[in-house]
Amino acid sequence: MLANRARARNNSTAPETRQPEAQIAALVEHYNHQRYHESLNNVTPADAYFGRGPAIVKRREAIKRKTIEHRRLLHRKLAA
Repeated sequence: MLANRARARNNSTAPETRQPEAQIAALVEHYNHQRYHESLNNVTPADAYFGRGPAIVKRREAIKRKTIEHRRLLHRKLAA
């Protein structure tokens, strides 16, 4: 365990050795482009900002409908 900490300190890509600006940039990138926000209908802020949110939600709804339909079909086959 101690050896891992020592390696991490010596590794220039370890999060604690990065410049604060790089850490903040990585956080903002994750928050705006990768993390889904429940208040934005589970799309990323970037998707909402650029108007992609409704298309994403519509595509998810179509996938959900197909999945439910497929599961019902499988259930009917197993029940018969």
